Amino acid sequence: MPSTGYSRTPKLLKGALIYFGASMIIPLPNIIVFQYNPESMTRTLTPWKPLKQPKIKLREGEKLEENAAYQEYVEQLANLAQPYDPEEQFSLVLEIDATDALEHPGTHPVAMLTGVADRLAAIEMLMYPPGESLLGGLLSSASVSVSVGAGGISASASIGGASPIVERKEVPVVLFFWGPGRIVPVRITTLSIEEQQFSPLLYPIRAKATIGVRVLSLRDLVTVEGNPASGFAVDLAEGCYKFTRAQKEALALANLVNAAESIVGMLPI
Repeated sequence: MPSTGYSRTPKLLKGALIYFGASMIIPLPNIIVFQYNPESMTRTLTPWKPLKQPKIKLREGEKLEENAAYQEYVEQLANLAQPYDPEEQFSLVLEIDATDALEHPGTHPVAMLTGVADRLAAIEMLMYPPGESLLGGLLSSASVSVSVGAGGISASASIGGASPIVERKEVPVVLFFWGPGRIVPVRITTLSIEEQQFSPLLYPIRAKATIGVRVLSLRDLVTVEGNPASGFAVDLAEGCYKFTRAQKEALALANLVNAAESIVGMLPI
């Protein structure tokens, strides 16, 4: 049967981690596309909880039940108020493999040299606060002098003294992209990497990265500080959070159709 040029296989979107604060000459986002989408993802939602029981100093003759601070604490425990969105966390395992790239060294020079170390490093750097590049600092602090004398040409190199302390900033805001239905700002909370095979230079060729993230709510984004690009990044993160939240609400409303069908099915024929 002749080919019609049409494939029934759907195009598969790939998940990604996106960071808009990368230090580059051209302000492009650092996009870490998942080589293979994970087959499963664990999500955990934790509702807001009041503060732990405060330390209460009772006056002479005062009972615990009569203390105003204790009464407020008990009221919080019994109250159904939910001032903030529940905290959402999820974990996934990414598999990274440079085997296919190593079969075409001409088009994948980075993989030939470092295997998957570049992709692992990109994920790891999402856990570091943005600041002055250590590599750039080392290069700028090094000085080389060349002089010509009777004895010929001599050269000397020196490394500058201690650089001033750079103010450490907060870790970057990262967007977790999982199709149009889930684009949320996150902070990477845990990262475990299993390196499985190595090149002759001992760079990993295959690896598994187990990543745990926490979704940043609107409350979290209010206090975010960062590099000069953080203003745009935070605005974008807030928009993505609201967009994903709106989709979740729309899907919950769509479930009313299923509820109606279930009620009809419960009725006697």
